[in-house]
Formats: sequence, C-alpha cells, structure tokens
Amino acid sequence: MGIVRRLSSKVVGSCSRNTYSCFNKSVDSNSSSLTHGIHVFQCPDAVGIVAKLSDCIATRGGNIIAADVFVPHNKHVFYSRTDFVFDPVKWPRLQMDQDFLNLSITFNAMRSVVRVPALDPKYKIAVLASKQNHCLVDTLHGWQDGKLPVDITCVISNHDKDSKTNVMPFLERHGIPYHHLSITADNKREGEILELVKDTDLLVLARYMQILSSNFLRSYGKDIINIHHGLLPSFKGGHPAKQAFDAGVKLIGATSHFVTEGLDAGPIIEQMVERVSHRENLQSFVQKSENLEKQCLSKAIRSYCELRVLPFEENKTVVF
Repeated sequence: MGIVRRLSSKVVGSCSRNTYSCFNKSVDSNSSSLTHGIHVFQCPDAVGIVAKLSDCIATRGGNIIAADVFVPHNKHVFYSRTDFVFDPVKWPRLQMDQDFLNLSITFNAMRSVVRVPALDPKYKIAVLASKQNHCLVDTLHGWQDGKLPVDITCVISNHDKDSKTNVMPFLERHGIPYHHLSITADNKREGEILELVKDTDLLVLARYMQILSSNFLRSYGKDIINIHHGLLPSFKGGHPAKQAFDAGVKLIGATSHFVTEGLDAGPIIEQMVERVSHRENLQSFVQKSENLEKQCLSKAIRSYCELRVLPFEENKTVVF
C-alpha cells in the first residue's frame, strides 16, 4: 500500500517530512495581488524533499495552500503536487522556473512542472469524434462555460456533422475550425490529422471510433485522452449498451485513459460507475451510460490541465 501525505493548508518554511507542524507568518491568500500556482514533482525518494519544496516557495514570499505527497511502498520514488499563492512582482515567472529547476537538479527529478494558470497559455487541444455527439457537445459546452481550462483548436470527425445537429452552429458561432475526414479501411487519413493537430498540446478522443496506429502515436508524441464505456460485465462489439441491457446488468461505468499502442490498455485517469435497475428501459439505460461518459471525460481533462495526473510504474497513474 502506498503512503499518502497531506500537508496543512498553511504549510510554509522548513518542516519535518513526518510531522508537518510548520509555522511562519501568515499570508493573506485573499489578497488581490496574489496569484495561484501549481507545481508537481517526481523524483527518487530522499530525506528533506518536502522541506526544500516548502523553502523554495516560502523564501520568495509564497504560501502553500494545499499539498499532496505520495510515496509508494518499497518503490523509492516521491510524488507531490503543491498549490501555492505568490506575488508575481516579488517572484517573477522566469525566476520561478529557475528556482524549481534548481530544486529538480538537487533531487535528480524525473518530472518537475510548474504552471501559473492566470499567466501561462491554456493547453491547446483538438477534439476527435465520430457519429455520437454527446461527449463532443459536452466538451464544447465545458469549454464555453470555462469549466475546461483549454483552447480548442479544431474538431475533427470521420462522420459529417450536418446542420441538423447542434454541433455545427456552435462551432461556427465560436469560430472553431471543423474538419470532416471520411475514413476507409485502407485510408485512415492519419497524415492529414497529424497536420491539423501539430500545434496542439493534447488530443481528446470524444468517442472517436477509430484505432490510432502506432506510427500516429509516435509521430504525434504527446498525450491523448480517450473515453469509452466501462459496462460491467464487459460487452464487446456492436451496441454494447443493448447487450448489457439485455443481460440485465446492475452496474454500468465509463473509463477515461491515456491512449497507448495497446488497445484500450493505457493508464487509467478516471473511472465512474452507476447502478441501474430492472426499472430501466433501453433509452434510460443508454442515457445513463452516456452521462457517465461525459462526466468521466470532462473530469479527466480537468485533472490533466490542473496537473493532477502523474505516471506511476509502467501502466498506472497517480491522480491527486
């Protein structure tokens, strides 16, 4: 079993990695001059990491408002995610990068990422979809409402979204480019897709019902998030919801994960389940399944953008 350590919401200055009873002069985190930052860290486990992280922020006048630490048993690796507030005048963004880089060098870190949401560019994403629109529409509305901190560069679909759907008017109204790429068994149009998404930071497969080749994954070289049903027990092939409904299952679900060369075998980011009963008809059953998929994908995207997802071992994730 791993060890999860939660720091006090007012941890500043040096502290013991076991007690966390740290005190310093208070900082008014509601001050309008303070800005929110996030730092994630992954390095070989060692004594004093938490103290140095705290010192790095405190010596620049910052204040930790929340922090999570995970040290898996017998793995000799340290994970952390820290939320802090700071004054950008006293701690300029470039200086912050240098300070955390120095910390990374000190502890031979495998990963050290800092983001300041108010100052840094949002993640640029492209959304790929097929015939079903529920996850695509939910992602678009989440972006519109500010619930997803991303910039959508384009929508790509292998099924044409005609004017009868609510997708096209939305895209046209917001100036989001739409690309319909008809796909055949012999031509997956992957070269064209790569050209369209070359400037993105992340791809989101919103029920994109095509398998991306190993060559595509290597050529893109960045993260891709997928969503699919997690009907329990598993039903493969066409119309999985109807198969599950006909079998009388009592528990349905959805899984969001990173895309790897193994089919639906990438590290899991988020999973959700919901009970269903004998009172469901096929329509309500499908609706519940689709609602889970929308919620699960949205939460996975938010977690990714908020630096809550870190790789763990070969095929797992730490999600703070």
